Amino acid sequence: MKKSLTWIGTVIGTAAVLALIFGALERKSEPRTIATTGECLTTAPRDKTAITLRVTTLDKSAALSVKMATAKVAEITEFLKTQDVQMQTTQFNSYEKTEWNRDEQKSVTLGIETTIAVEVSANNIETIEKILTQFAGQTNVFSEDLRMYTSPEALKPIVEDCMARAVENARTRADALAAGDGKRAGKLLAVSYGTQTGDIVRPASGNLMRAAKLEVAATMDAAGTIVSRDTDVSVGVSAVFEIR
Repeated sequence: MKKSLTWIGTVIGTAAVLALIFGALERKSEPRTIATTGECLTTAPRDKTAITLRVTTLDKSAALSVKMATAKVAEITEFLKTQDVQMQTTQFNSYEKTEWNRDEQKSVTLGIETTIAVEVSANNIETIEKILTQFAGQTNVFSEDLRMYTSPEALKPIVEDCMARAVENARTRADALAAGDGKRAGKLLAVSYGTQTGDIVRPASGNLMRAAKLEVAATMDAAGTIVSRDTDVSVGVSAVFEIR
């Protein structure tokens, strides 16, 4: 009986020792890590210019109101087909327009108002200027929402490059922190990131003042030159490196 208890105790003791050894080995195999952050700030040129052409007609007859609007839009569309642009209809509605008559103290019907809006974008300002010159001042045609922006195709490689630089920035910080222990940052184990975009103003070529009077004072300088706002790209990363 004593031999059996001794044997059982030996097995338990051996198992405990092995467990401690394997536990220590397992802990030893887990790499030491360091977590740091990195940033990158750059800009992306705005390669697209866009404008919205809005056709608005008013008539007592609903059919005639729609007919006049669609005819004018068809004229605009035919011209746009000869230009290097992208276009899409963004609004099409027809409704009864009313206003308050102070003398009669009641709402009176003015007619049926039809509105059709077409958004036009191009790769350069000159094309948009040409379109505005063609239709500025025409009856029932209004120009609005002049803007410049960076296309997703142009923005993607710039963001990817900025992301890589942000990771390297994080690695540099990790190396600096690990150097105090005589170590350096090794393999990248994990990374997460976030991006933000903003505007940096710079003058651009092209003058739209002679093409049309637009309510876009915020995007034109004192000389009447359109102001291009570069896209400000900011990437921040949180990275975890192995310490070697």
